Amino acid sequence: MLKNHKPLRGMVSGLICLGVMACAAREVRPAAGETAELIITNGKVTTLDAAHPEVSALAVKEGRILAVGDDAQIKALAGPSTRRVDAGGRRVIPGLNDSHNHVIRGGLNYTLELRWDGVRSLKRALEMLREQAARTPKGQWVRVVGGWTEFQFEERRMPTLEEINAATGDTPAFILNLYNQAFVNQAAVAALGWDAKTPNPPGGEIQRGADGRPTGLLLAKPDALILYSTLARAPKLTREEQLNSTRHFLREYNRFGLTSAIDAGGGGQNFPDDYSVIEEVADKGELTLRISYYLFAQKRGQELADYQRWVGMTKPGTAKGLLRPNGYLMAGGGENLVWAAADFENFLEERPELKPGMEAELKPIISLLVKNRWPFRIHGTYDESIRRFLDVFEAVNRETPFDGLRWAIDHGETLTPETLARVKALGGGVAIQSRMTMQGEYFVRRYGAKAAEEAPPVRKMLELGVPVGAGTDATRVDTYNPWVALSWMTTGRTEGGLVLTPPEKRLSRQQALELYTVGSAWFSGEEKEKGRLAPGQLADFAILSEDYLSVPEERIRGIESVLTVVDGKPVYGAGEYAALSPALPLVLPEWSPVTRFGGYASGTQRAP
Repeated sequence: MLKNHKPLRGMVSGLICLGVMACAAREVRPAAGETAELIITNGKVTTLDAAHPEVSALAVKEGRILAVGDDAQIKALAGPSTRRVDAGGRRVIPGLNDSHNHVIRGGLNYTLELRWDGVRSLKRALEMLREQAARTPKGQWVRVVGGWTEFQFEERRMPTLEEINAATGDTPAFILNLYNQAFVNQAAVAALGWDAKTPNPPGGEIQRGADGRPTGLLLAKPDALILYSTLARAPKLTREEQLNSTRHFLREYNRFGLTSAIDAGGGGQNFPDDYSVIEEVADKGELTLRISYYLFAQKRGQELADYQRWVGMTKPGTAKGLLRPNGYLMAGGGENLVWAAADFENFLEERPELKPGMEAELKPIISLLVKNRWPFRIHGTYDESIRRFLDVFEAVNRETPFDGLRWAIDHGETLTPETLARVKALGGGVAIQSRMTMQGEYFVRRYGAKAAEEAPPVRKMLELGVPVGAGTDATRVDTYNPWVALSWMTTGRTEGGLVLTPPEKRLSRQQALELYTVGSAWFSGEEKEKGRLAPGQLADFAILSEDYLSVPEERIRGIESVLTVVDGKPVYGAGEYAALSPALPLVLPEWSPVTRFGGYASGTQRAP
């Protein structure tokens, strides 16, 4: 039994070293007579530490791993007040770390959104939509915002606008499919005030019928601005509801063994206003995920002014709270540094050509960030775009040396070895995401199966020694479930079952796990602090429902955590560990889709 449980305090991050497995964990040995606060025994503990790759037990003290070893060694560190957990022979792994997602924005909206993530039939998805429309009060909208693909459904197709209108009736509905398109029902068209005279908004196209009236299909051409801006017009949660939503979304992350995440900003996520909720959660000691975040320029033409203002307001390394681990890190600038550099990945459309003059807009921002020692990252799907970004980075480096400053390319599906060599030479990393699980079929249709084999070229990155971290780009593109990403990295398959990556180009299960733990820690400068279960490392780990290293590959997607520990304290428990979960308030608002359907559809989803 686990006893003496205390609420989790906020998390902190720092800036340190290079390489995925290049930095050895510091060796810390228990002092004579030292006792642990928590011990885990009877497990299969994957440490990712070369000195002790697999052990059966570990001990924790003051939020750090005190020792690892066999059961007898660790039980010897127990004292009268030590909390004890029997892992029941289950696999224990370092806490997962999503190197690129949008957890802060996701938290502000989680309890508003109906999730189709993991739902296996369009028939069921439409039933959920119909039921939620009936439960949604007048004035509110039903919204399905990313995390699904037509290929996951047994019907292998999108919903039609006719089906969506029939399911939702007079309740406005917005359904986002990746950053390709969105469906809005006729009730939402009316709520938006659109008619035959409504012009196309910037960054997109409103599809129209023969009479000129909007059909309800929104197309992202050339970028996702039409999708951002339309969704932003739907009603928001109240402040109290946003706090509640954020706490429940953090718990949903913990359900899958996530203990850290790096938030890359996002459209409609304004600093500092939209960050006050996560700050309040941290101030109250209710943060159950270590969060680093980047600041995303929101307004076209005002990007430099934003960053000039922000460098005067805050700085990387700023933590909430006076002492570690009380707080979280503001990490730097990105992923949208300037709108002229946006090359959104809509594989239904031709590759966007960045306009001439993009470099002149990007360079002063990079110069400002480097001079102020702000780490940065930039959204880059296509090699053609990334080569132009690198021209700017290299020019700035000649004037103001990067000198070890952390920076990264996000996504990089079509990076070439030549471009990767330039990234390596300038000390950059690449944060990869499992976006191909959702749209690999579209990629193959446009670029061919051969090009999809290395989209992105992860093995080449590792061969060159480029730091690589794994993630999802959740919640508006991919699902936030990390096991879908781990399945994609190890099986090469999309959510629809299409094989993209041949066996010789896939990662082993351990390699994929390394990228999702210590690999991702590089991007917030914490690879000496977390990612391994070794003495001195942060005590973040998960006990899994099934053994990731041996379960049949088709069951990887179904893995969850049964006990997630952050900073040495339980933040989520299921089954025999359910009593260890910290209490959460009831979901708000009462009509929230989460109260009926939960989040990601899995074995623990609420029954229909």
